[in-house]
Amino acid sequence: MSSDPRNALSALLRAADIEDHEQILNAANAALKADRTDHDAEHTKVVALLKLDRFDDALRMISGGGIKLQAVCILEQAYALYKTGKLTEASDLLETRGLEKRSLRHVAAQVAYRAEKFHNAESIYRHLLDTEPKNEESDLKINITAAVAQSQWTDIPSSSLAVAPETLDTFELCYNMACGELARGNTSVALTLLQRAAMLCDNSDELSDEDKKIELRSIRAQQAYLFAKIGKPSSALEVYEMLGPPTGKDGRDFAVITQNNHFALEEAGNPFVRQRKAESLMASAAQSDLFSYQSNILKRNNLVIDLGAFKTKGVAERTEKTLTQAKLPSANPQINISSVINAAAHTQGLDSKEALRKLQALAAKRPSDVGIVLAVVQLQIREQQGGAALTTLTSFLSRLENSEDANDIDTRYSPGIVALTVSLMRSQRRESSAKAELVKAAKWWQNRPTHSVGSLLLEAGIELMRSSNTDDLKLAGASFDKLFREAQESDIAAAGLVAAFAASEANKVKQYSDKLPPVHDLISGIDVDALFDAGVAVARSNTASKKRPASDEANAEKATKRRRRKLPKNYVEGKTADPERWLPLRDRSSYRPKGKKGKKRAGEATQGGIVKEEETLGLVGGGGVKVEKAPAPSSNNKKKKKGKK
Repeated sequence: MSSDPRNALSALLRAADIEDHEQILNAANAALKADRTDHDAEHTKVVALLKLDRFDDALRMISGGGIKLQAVCILEQAYALYKTGKLTEASDLLETRGLEKRSLRHVAAQVAYRAEKFHNAESIYRHLLDTEPKNEESDLKINITAAVAQSQWTDIPSSSLAVAPETLDTFELCYNMACGELARGNTSVALTLLQRAAMLCDNSDELSDEDKKIELRSIRAQQAYLFAKIGKPSSALEVYEMLGPPTGKDGRDFAVITQNNHFALEEAGNPFVRQRKAESLMASAAQSDLFSYQSNILKRNNLVIDLGAFKTKGVAERTEKTLTQAKLPSANPQINISSVINAAAHTQGLDSKEALRKLQALAAKRPSDVGIVLAVVQLQIREQQGGAALTTLTSFLSRLENSEDANDIDTRYSPGIVALTVSLMRSQRRESSAKAELVKAAKWWQNRPTHSVGSLLLEAGIELMRSSNTDDLKLAGASFDKLFREAQESDIAAAGLVAAFAASEANKVKQYSDKLPPVHDLISGIDVDALFDAGVAVARSNTASKKRPASDEANAEKATKRRRRKLPKNYVEGKTADPERWLPLRDRSSYRPKGKKGKKRAGEATQGGIVKEEETLGLVGGGGVKVEKAPAPSSNNKKKKKGKK
């Protein structure tokens, strides 16, 4: 063996089967001890430290190695920053140095993925897939489907990777696609893909038995989540109980997620015991490396459990602290959820009417709080006050429209608020106002990023296409064009473009119609004759009678029957019936009242009776009252009868 440490390091690196990174690190240290200016030895030491997962030591080595080492170790430094969770520094370094090299693009995609910029990660991976993927095609497809699935979980619309079912030959690809379908709500497709992923994982020759157990635990956990979503909590609990203890690097994160889901499916039980379990789970979550949407769910569950344990004061203080640190109004769902939970803490134990009055007073103190307004609207709808709910929401939106802050107007036209406004307007049969709301929202987002408002532009475009107005059709086409460009040429956007421009600008339709699937493929499985035989489906009316309809025979028998009048008991056939038989007894000519009062009333009411004279007495302030006039004294009574003296 050569006595020169540098030659020994070179010989060690030339060995093709060397896997002892500790040995390489010792050799690099020996070479640097002999020559402090050996940059190759420094570079080798940095790589050896990364291989040994000593990322902090690698960063210290790069920062202390000078400008020349830093210029050589851009990839290594970015990777070490990524592994130590310094995502902002890693992103800044990559943007400064550029992404000309393919290896730097891979690291940039990983940094974007971990920083929850899933759309950026997807774009980088798609670019890598389109530019000579070589042996990376399978891995890139797996990473793209993972980024798409994460975008769906965070409610950011994204186009799925076009993969034929017969090409799903890896369990990672099946699993990622299943997660994406589950996030979209396609539970049946997701269940099929998860079953295929489990089968492929179990039959894999590239994984050891221990690796198979780790991967299968993730697949089973997702199946349990799916069972809970489709209303089978007992099946989900069985799967969670079958999962073994977590192992591996991601074991802690996996344990926190599965324990939370298992905990959510259990029966309520003692609220104080649940509160202690939730505190233990949150302590474990604080040491885990979860995505923000996962940790936010844990925090929300913890607040709800504290409310169940009557910790209302503590919940109110924690949520108010979050709201004071946030900029209101906000379209951030976590901030608005904190606001709603704060409202629940202030109104716990009150009935609906008292809670509504309490929340309206709270909304007056926090006029820019979206969560409070939504809570008030929800209570008004529950009290069947749809008009009041719409008034509350529209007055709040008017305040945001009159604001000069762009953030306020972005919040005003956020998809959730627009959707709620349109829904309330349609429930009040204000279709024109609902359409106007969609038009204003579509115009607002025309010149702004639409990663999170794709669903809004889609609904606005569909609504505008129903109009015969040229301006509405142009706006619909502009909305679909924006979706087509920013959603990686989705088929839905292309179909919308064709429908919007078919009548006015046919020259624009050709390039989009060619991208759509042929009509024959879409209708190949439809039996036209069966549809004609089945007839036209008619929606059942909500006001239909709940009684069981009578049979045809019963209806025919009922139609043949004639209605018969009931005859009196003393009826004699051939004798003329009494013409006054249907009159009330008191109105018949044969009626004779009994008693003095009855005879007197009968005399007054019949023709020839005494007519009472009336006179009107005036009242102070106007008006008068009719009273019976006293009879005039008779002539016989004019002379006064003398009495005895």
